Amino acid sequence: MNYPLKMNFKILAVAPQIFVRDANGTDVMYVKQKLFKLKEAINVFSDQSQSNQLYSIKADRIVDFSARYNFTDNQGMNLGAVKRQGMRSLWKASYDVLDGDMVKFHIQEENAFVKVLDGCFSEIPIVGTFSGYVFNPAYLVTRPNGSGSGPGQIVMRLAKEPAFLESSFSIEQVDPNVSEQEEKQILLGLMMMVLLERNRG
Repeated sequence: MNYPLKMNFKILAVAPQIFVRDANGTDVMYVKQKLFKLKEAINVFSDQSQSNQLYSIKADRIVDFSARYNFTDNQGMNLGAVKRQGMRSLWKASYDVLDGDMVKFHIQEENAFVKVLDGCFSEIPIVGTFSGYVFNPAYLVTRPNGSGSGPGQIVMRLAKEPAFLESSFSIEQVDPNVSEQEEKQILLGLMMMVLLERNRG
């Protein structure tokens, strides 16, 4: 894909919508749910026409902190999953991207304090309208560190950008040695994370 990608989340839409476009403005992925419930399947299309379904994301249980969201392609083949790291995500958003039961990547908030400020100010009338211009969280996608000490290699970075009446994110590829399969897993994981974290603005 042609990076950086742009991910736009329509805040005021009746149904949650996500647009993912490449650096040329070409649609890469599109999601829309009439009544978004995380226990139901989320269908990912190639564009807003919804004529070409690419993937589905479905939770393995009623939504809770330990729910696993499985990815399948349009043939029903398993592509992996993403799972929130339970109570740890209350302070700092933390997710695992899985291939089977193996953790392929970690997604973690770069600075938890920015999230706290963003959440606090977004609840204040009038002021909250402009919080999206000031407090913009970023998320790092890393490979597991085999030594178990410190973060692993960064492969992608998702950063919230200043935006009015929508959430806008930029996705940068840091490691060029990401396979096509890994790229799908990461992008679907980031999309699901944005939906799960959407109440933070």
